[in-house]
Amino acid sequence: MKKEEVEKMLHDKVEEGEHVSPILPEGVKNYLIDIDGTITDDIPNEEPERMATCEPFPDALKTLNKWYDEGHIICFFTSRTEAHREVTEKWLKKHGFNYHSMLMGKPRGGNYHWVDNHLVKATRYKGKFTDLVEKEVTIEVFED
Repeated sequence: MKKEEVEKMLHDKVEEGEHVSPILPEGVKNYLIDIDGTITDDIPNEEPERMATCEPFPDALKTLNKWYDEGHIICFFTSRTEAHREVTEKWLKKHGFNYHSMLMGKPRGGNYHWVDNHLVKATRYKGKFTDLVEKEVTIEVFED
């Protein structure tokens, strides 16, 4: 799905005369993908010179571009700062990553627990990108 198509789908949603948050079509996922330690080596913000020269993990490039081609939304969500945006965009382009957007300034430190009014699923990267599989796991949720 092209960036322009995604922007159109995600904007100007109106129901009964009121603007409402858009909901993606059935089967379309909105992937938020970390960069450092997930699609390339874990490079701390304090060593930005390495951001331009690191190599992507081949399975990450292949899998993410496949998801993009299947019509899913790819957003890089990184702890890199706005000062690192240009080097990051150049690196993604150089290595052929297709994506729709990039959010900088994700909190550092891990142990994320996302609370949202929309469905959220999370997958911890453990060294290999593959197609996702379904598993039953225990999660923390709010009481009903």
